[in-house]
Amino acid sequence: MANFADFQIGLYFAGLGGQLPPYPLTFAGLEAAAQEKMEHRLWDYVAGGAGDGHTQQSNIDAFHRWGVLPRMLSGAAERDLSVELFGHRYPAPVFMAPIGVLGVMTDDEHGDLAAAAASASSGIPMVASTLMQDPMEDVGAALGDTPGFFQLYTPHDREVAESFVHRAEAAGFQGIVVTLDTWTLGFRPRDLQHATFPQLRGYCLANYFSDPVFRSRLQATPEEDPGAAAIAWALMFGNPTLTWNDLAWLRGLTDLPLLLKGICHPDDVRRAKDAGVDGIYCSNHGGRQAASAPALDLLPAVVDAADDMPVLFDSGVRSGADVVKALALGATAVGIGRPYGYGAVLGGQAGIEFVLSCLLAEADLTMGLNGYASITELTREVLVRVT
Repeated sequence: MANFADFQIGLYFAGLGGQLPPYPLTFAGLEAAAQEKMEHRLWDYVAGGAGDGHTQQSNIDAFHRWGVLPRMLSGAAERDLSVELFGHRYPAPVFMAPIGVLGVMTDDEHGDLAAAAASASSGIPMVASTLMQDPMEDVGAALGDTPGFFQLYTPHDREVAESFVHRAEAAGFQGIVVTLDTWTLGFRPRDLQHATFPQLRGYCLANYFSDPVFRSRLQATPEEDPGAAAIAWALMFGNPTLTWNDLAWLRGLTDLPLLLKGICHPDDVRRAKDAGVDGIYCSNHGGRQAASAPALDLLPAVVDAADDMPVLFDSGVRSGADVVKALALGATAVGIGRPYGYGAVLGGQAGIEFVLSCLLAEADLTMGLNGYASITELTREVLVRVT
C-alpha cells in the first residue's frame, strides 16, 4: 500500500537532479508568497478576518494546545487514511473547504475549475462555493469521478435558492452544504478600508448570472448591465429571516445529503438531527464572520451531540498535524481553506495539488511516526494537553 508520505521521497530524489520544490512547503511560506503576488484588495479579503482578527488567530492557536501521544512498535509502517462519507470512499479524511473568491485567485481567473480538476486528480473532495467565477455545471463536470458538494448561501428569494439546489443536483454534486453564519457580512475592517469587496465588482457571481430565476428578476441581463446585476445580487444575498422553522423547507428541496455549516453548539446539533439533517459542519468560518470561541474547542461537544452523524470541521487548519488533531477530537473529515487557496494563487491546479500532497504527507507521517496506522485509531486518548 502506498503512503501519502511517499510524496516527500519524490522531492528528495528530484533534488538529486537539482530540482527544488516548485512551491513553499509551509503555511507561512505559502502565505508570504501569495501576498506578494495578489492584488492588495483581494489579499485583504482573503487573508482578513472579523474585527481585529483575534478569533482567526485563536483558531490557529487552539491546535497548539494539543500534542499527539507517541506509541512505539505498533506496526504503523503502512497507513490507511481512507474514509467513507455519505456512501462514498475517499482516499483521505480531508476536503477542500469553500472559498467564495477562489475563482479570481488564479492567474486565469478560473480558480474553481482548477480546484475541481485538482479534486478529480487527487480524489480529495471539493465543497464548491455558491460564489463561483464559473457556473456550477462547469465545475461539477470538472470534478470527474470525485464526488463533490455544493455549498449554498441561501438567498432570501426562495425560488432562486430552489433553482440553485436543483441545478447542483443536475450538475452531479453529491451533497448540499447550507452555510448558516453568513446571512450578512461580518465586520471586516480590512475590507472596509477599501470600501468594497469582490462580488460588488461583479466577480464570482457566475451561478447567479447564469441562473434563469435570478435573471428573471432583472430589468436588464447581466451582460447588458453587470453593475445592476451585482447590486441585485447584493440585495438578494443572505436570508436574515431564516430560522429553524425553515429547515423543513430546505430538507424538502433535495434527497441529497444535507449538511448545516456553522453549527457549533450541541443543542443546535440535536435540533438539526431531529429535523432530518444528514451531517454537521462545525466551523466558525475561519474567524471571518464573527468573534467567537476557537472552533476546535467547540468540536468535541458537537461530535458528542451528533452521535453517529458525520461531523465535518474547518477553521484554523494549517498543517497535516492539525488534520490529525481534529480527527482525534472526533471530526469525520477536515476542511482545508487558505492553504489550498494560496496554492491556487501560486500555481493553479498544480499549486493546489502540491499543497494537498504536503498536508497529506505530513498527516500521514504524524500518524505513522507516532504509531497510528489508521484514522480509526485516532481518538481523544491519543491527544495530550500541552498548555
